[in-house]
Amino acid sequence: MEKVIPDLKVFLILIFLSLFIFFLDIVKILNLPKQLVFYITNPVSFGIYDTNRNVGKQFHFIFQARFASQENKALKEQVGKLLSENAALRKNLAETETLVSQEKHLDPSTYNLLPARPVGLGRYLKIDKGTISGIKIGQAVVFEDNFVGKIIAVTPASSNIQLLTDPDSKIAAFSQNKDGKGKGVLIGQFGTDILMDKILHEEKIAEGDLVYSEGLEGFLPRGLVLGKVSQVIEQTNEVFKQAKVQLIFDIRDMELVFVILE
Repeated sequence: MEKVIPDLKVFLILIFLSLFIFFLDIVKILNLPKQLVFYITNPVSFGIYDTNRNVGKQFHFIFQARFASQENKALKEQVGKLLSENAALRKNLAETETLVSQEKHLDPSTYNLLPARPVGLGRYLKIDKGTISGIKIGQAVVFEDNFVGKIIAVTPASSNIQLLTDPDSKIAAFSQNKDGKGKGVLIGQFGTDILMDKILHEEKIAEGDLVYSEGLEGFLPRGLVLGKVSQVIEQTNEVFKQAKVQLIFDIRDMELVFVILE
C-alpha cells in the first residue's frame, strides 16, 4: 500500500504538469520557446534530411552505374554475336554467289568441280580439301574461267596449289586479238608478274590482250584465262619477243576455288 501512494502522487503531478503546459500553449505563452526550439532544431533537421537525400542519390547513382555497366556488357555481347552472325552470313552468301558464278563459266556437266576454301597463302596456296575428297597431285584448280594453278602436294584434309606466279610454273599459252594470235610459254616470276616467252616476232600480241591456256599439258583444259598482257617486250637482236602478263583477279579475294577432278 505504501508503494501505491507515491506512484499516485507522481501520476497526479504529471497530469497537473500536462494541463499546465496545455494551458500555456492555449494562451500562446509557449510560442516564443517553441520558435526558439524550431530555429535551433530546424538547421539540424534540414542537415539530416539533406544528408539522407545525398546519400540516397549516391546509392541510386551506384546502383544505376552498376546496372548500366551490366547492360552495356550485355549489349556488347549481343553486338559481338550479331557481328559474328553477320560475317558468317556474308561469307556464306559470297560462297553461294561464287558457286552460281562458277556454273556460268564452266559447265558442271562437262567439268567435275570440287569447291574448296583457301586457308593459307605463302609460296603455295593451301586449300581445305585433300585426298579424302578425291584430290590428286597434278589436278588443275580454277576460279570461274581463270586458271589458278595445279595441285603439287596433298594430305588427307588439305592440298597445296602451285600458282601461275611460281617460278617453277610453265604453261603453254596463246593470246588473241583482232589481228591474230601470239603463242608462247607462260613462265612464273618472283612477285606478281608472269612472263610470256618464246613468241615469234611476226605473231600478233598487244597490251591488253587476254592470254589463254593451250591445253598441251594434259591436266589443263584449253581456253582457260591465264591473265592479261601488260607490256610487250621486243628486241631486234633476239629470236623471240616477250610479254609481261598480269593476273586479272586477286587470289586473296577469293572465297572459293575449284579443283577439276577426274
